[in-house]
Amino acid sequence: MKLGSWMTAKDVLRVNAFKYPNKIGIKDLYKSYTFKQWDERACRLANALTDMGMKKGDRFAVLAYNCVEWMEIYAAAAKGGFICVPIMFRLSQPEMEYNINHSESKVFIVQAGKNPRDGKDYPWVELVQGMKKNLPTVEKYVSFAVDNPHYEGFVSYEDAIAAASTKEPDTKVDAGDVWVIMYTGGTTGRPKGVMKSHASMFTQYMIMIYDHQFSYDDITLLVMPCCHINSLNYSFVNTWVGATVMPYNMISFDPEDLLKTFSDHRITFTSLVPTHYIMMLALPDEVKKKYDLTSVKKLLISSAPARRDTKLGIVKMFPNSKLDEAYG
Repeated sequence: MKLGSWMTAKDVLRVNAFKYPNKIGIKDLYKSYTFKQWDERACRLANALTDMGMKKGDRFAVLAYNCVEWMEIYAAAAKGGFICVPIMFRLSQPEMEYNINHSESKVFIVQAGKNPRDGKDYPWVELVQGMKKNLPTVEKYVSFAVDNPHYEGFVSYEDAIAAASTKEPDTKVDAGDVWVIMYTGGTTGRPKGVMKSHASMFTQYMIMIYDHQFSYDDITLLVMPCCHINSLNYSFVNTWVGATVMPYNMISFDPEDLLKTFSDHRITFTSLVPTHYIMMLALPDEVKKKYDLTSVKKLLISSAPARRDTKLGIVKMFPNSKLDEAYG
């Protein structure tokens, strides 16, 4: 199928690094990077993966809670022509193993270290150590963290980035090339690997830029898991218009912490399910009044039917925001 010459995330990030070198392109609660820094780190990671033996079209798997590294990893896949396979952290070990083996992933990138919120270790390195014997296609394991701990049998993400070249990978990436394989839930059988090409995602982004009026001034908070299609949809759509993306580092949902994050980071958009909104609305008035929510300009409620009183409560709580609904 001839798709013409479409810009991919590989190109858009390079252009943004030139146009907006000092603007924050991505951040989370602990780190932030300008478009220039993001572009350089994505190139370094893509080159590091190439040094590990990855070639265009090869797959790598990723297991992590929400964090800024997700945006680097997706970008590195685009830079090198690789295919990212996000692993849903709520899956059981056998389910994770099936998706990794079915996709024939050659590299497995895993979140490690301690959760800065409570000081507890993330569970993934220990889990993956026990999975290795069941993953015959994986040749390299990579770990990353807020700091830079090292683990036996894992290449340090930060060490690999530091040692790699900042040069834009020479790989030619076309619109029809697959960027992400997103696995379905497998509720009626084995999960199915849905292949998302650069063109399919770009088309989605163009629709959403129009529907939600995303612009350069937006700061989008990714509350839904970055391994889920919702956050893939609402992440790079902002990059296309030079806006800022912020994965939300939260394992268990805390409605007051979310309001605080809106206020502290001047968030303009997020996508949530009805339960998230209901929990925020249920907070005492004195708690809700502590936070300035006037920066929020647009919200999405999705994934389940929402009651009329819930929607009315949302538009009252966020006085400057419109509310869009998606269900299906």
